Amino acid sequence: MRDPAPVRREAAAVAHRVSPSAGRSPAPPLRAPLRRASGGGRRSGVAGFKSPIPSPRSCQPNGSNKESLQYEIEELKQKDLALDQEIAQLLSEGYSLEELEKHISLLHEYNDIKDAGQMLLGKLAVIRGVTTKQLYPEYDLELSD
Repeated sequence: MRDPAPVRREAAAVAHRVSPSAGRSPAPPLRAPLRRASGGGRRSGVAGFKSPIPSPRSCQPNGSNKESLQYEIEELKQKDLALDQEIAQLLSEGYSLEELEKHISLLHEYNDIKDAGQMLLGKLAVIRGVTTKQLYPEYDLELSD
């Protein structure tokens, strides 16, 4: 095995003779090595990490928190009962789920067509250099349309 010392010396001499601008970019400045802060990684005076997920202890109800949760539960039960009554009333009036779904589907289609029309009116207004409001009478449209 060859002695690596002469090779190292020759490499150091060549590196010393070659200027940093000779076909390569200069080496980046050296930085101080990163160290872990003392005290388990926490810095004094700086708040620690706060998780966005509540801990199980913070979710446990205490005196006033328990009362507010009970109140919220009661409100939700009342809303559930009111919705059940509204559903029963609509069913007794002859409405069906299929009819409601069809109506919602038609409303979505209408809104998509209306949005496309508004977009076309906007582009036409830009081309003509007017406002969309000024185009409404030309196409017999009401401002409420």
